[in-house]
Amino acid sequence: MGRKNFYGSGNDSFTCEVCDNFVDKLNGGFRNHCNLCLYSKHVDIISGDRRESCAGIMKATDYKNHRKGWSILHVCQNCGFKKWNILAMDDDFEEMLKLK
Repeated sequence: MGRKNFYGSGNDSFTCEVCDNFVDKLNGGFRNHCNLCLYSKHVDIISGDRRESCAGIMKATDYKNHRKGWSILHVCQNCGFKKWNILAMDDDFEEMLKLK
């Protein structure tokens, strides 16, 4: 069974606090957002460390395509922190396109 959102080893399955979707862990990286609604949670200082104490919900607000592929911008609804994250292969591409 997974964890209730992003706390644990850094690459665990979790249940999204926004849409209640069960999100499986990512192979080859750290999963930091829901693959359906694209919301994240502000829990990392360094990717996967789960040491950030803010723990605010991070809304996907923008996207871009660059050399590593598609990325989405997450903005913390608690403290305003912004971070670009690479879109995973199983993320909802159509949901990303709704951001603009």
